[in-house]
Parts: sequence; structure tokens; C-alpha cells
Amino acid sequence: MQRLEETEISKAILDAYHEKLSERIVSDVVIVGAGPSGMTAAFYLTREGLRVTVLEKRLSPGGGIWGGGMGMNEAVVQNDALSLLDEIGVTHKSRGQNLHTVDAIELAAALCLKTVQSGAALLNLMDVEDVCVRQDRVTGVVVNRTGIGRVLPVDPIVFAAKATLDTTGHDAAVVNALAKRGLLAQSGLKEQFCEGPMDATSGEQFVAEKVTEVFPGLWISGMSVCAVLGGPRMGPIFGGMLLSGQRAAEAIASSVKG
Repeated sequence: MQRLEETEISKAILDAYHEKLSERIVSDVVIVGAGPSGMTAAFYLTREGLRVTVLEKRLSPGGGIWGGGMGMNEAVVQNDALSLLDEIGVTHKSRGQNLHTVDAIELAAALCLKTVQSGAALLNLMDVEDVCVRQDRVTGVVVNRTGIGRVLPVDPIVFAAKATLDTTGHDAAVVNALAKRGLLAQSGLKEQFCEGPMDATSGEQFVAEKVTEVFPGLWISGMSVCAVLGGPRMGPIFGGMLLSGQRAAEAIASSVKG
């Protein structure tokens, strides 16, 4: 084997990452949260010719998919989402009563691969601390390295975008950044968020149908919809999350492209 220089390995990483980061400081759409809704929205938005950047605070994208239900790595989807599973090449098995199981690892991995291969940039270990607001519109997010900005006095950087999508789930982190400053009053939203108790049917319908722009330039999809708007949680069924991301992509693309 040809000799490998350790410093050249490091330089290759630095150069490649710097190129990727520099290209994505300004995007058409920034998606905060690389769960099922966020990644689905990402590859549908890139299909519309938009520059999309996905920011994930954890090491591994995929949100709650990996653990399935109670650590059993099988996930459930309903009939409505089967065409989307077929599109990304995920196998599924009918269990009757409108339910199908998928291997949670396969689903998470397929979404990750589809997102990256679509042309979206997926940056992990990125913790969104705040938002940028100009002329009463969200124009970007304030980001630090996971595990650094909240414990050390290290300043963040900014990712700018025409539209921002909060898919951070129960935390609704981006919307909360506005709420703590009282900026959501004009939207008629509460400043404290909490989803309702579990109701799988209502929750799946709610998360797919209630995708909305909660503040100029800021959209919500996935479990963030239930958290912000008070919809019921739905447990380890993921069809609604996928459909919510698809619907968010349609709405945001229409808005951004005018």
C-alpha cells in the first residue's frame, strides 16, 4: 500500500468540509432537524431546483426512526405513505388493517441516502441556538457546534435562507427561539408548546394537514406541527411524518419560487 500522510488526510477533510460549508452559508431553504419529515422535505425541495441545507444537532440523522417502538427497530406506516416508500426503495410488509412494517434501519438509511444524493447538504452536529429576523421575517438561523455553544462562551455563525423549516419534533426549537421573545403574538400562537395525548389516527392526519408558515419565513412540519399547534402525538407510526415533509416541500417551493 502506498504511504498515507496523516496531515494530508486531515487536509483533505478540512478542504472538503470548508467547500461544503462555504457553499451553504446561503441557501434557498434551511431545514432544522434531519428526521423523517425534514429529510423528506429536503429531497422534494431539491427536485424543485432549490438549494437546500439540512442542519442536525445529533451525530446521526434520522430522528426517532432508528429505535422504532420501544427500542424494537421496526416502524409502521399506513397505506397513504407506501408510494413514498417505493420511491426511496424501502421494502415494506403488510400487517393488515392499513398497516405496514418497515425495517427502521433501512428506512432511516434510505432517507439519509436519498437526501444526500438529491443534492441537499446535510450537516450534522449543528445546534441551532437562535434565528435571524429582519423586517418581521425570519431570514436565517444562528448555529453553533453541538456541545460547545451552550456550555462555552463561543460565538455562533449564521446560515441564511429565503425559508426556514422547523422539523425539530417535540422541541420545536426554532419556533421556540421566536416565542421566548414574544414574537409569535401576531400569529395568534401560544408561547408555550405541548402536543396532546396520543391518538394515532388524529395525530397522523394532523401532522400531515397542518403544515403551515407560523411566522413570515418560518414553516413547521413533522412533530413540530403537533407541538406548536397542540395536535395529538401518534407514537411509532411514520407515514404522517413522511407526508408532512412532502406537503411542506410543496408549500415552501411555491412560496420561494413565487
